[in-house]
Amino acid sequence: MKTVNSILGVKWPDMHRLAEKTIIEEFIKQGILANGTVKEMQDAHIGAIFMPHGLGHLIGLDVHDVGGYINAPPRIQEPGIKYLRTTRELEEGMVITVEPGVYFNDALIEEAYKNDEQMKYIVKSELEKYRGMGGVRIEDGVAVTANGSELLSKDVQRSVEDIEAFMKDYRP
Repeated sequence: MKTVNSILGVKWPDMHRLAEKTIIEEFIKQGILANGTVKEMQDAHIGAIFMPHGLGHLIGLDVHDVGGYINAPPRIQEPGIKYLRTTRELEEGMVITVEPGVYFNDALIEEAYKNDEQMKYIVKSELEKYRGMGGVRIEDGVAVTANGSELLSKDVQRSVEDIEAFMKDYRP
């Protein structure tokens, strides 16, 4: 069993914001975003343009466990993060997905181009290079334990080479 850093007691909205921050930082390095700080871009909801979904959800009796808002702070009504399926602090025994994604969604990009508060950070000539390519999401399952977190999806293929080899031999 692979153990990762403990997420016990972490507030799930904080993890969502961390994922958005990470995407923004990488897009700055790639030249897709510029002319502001990460904080300014987060305040303008730039992350929601590219990760328009919640970071993950509890897994329980159903794939999307309905317990996400039991004894939890209310849903946050901001772009992107409003789609979180929980705002709870993570507790021992919970199982949650961690599924950051980056999408180049034409409708959301067009909305951002019309939004002066967002457009001032976007380098249109760089972003346009990615239009039409869709996106990618990596989904992991994590069990919260008392002294760590067990990565349940550790054996899932992740490298381009492994995925291409799997797809080459795949027959539905």
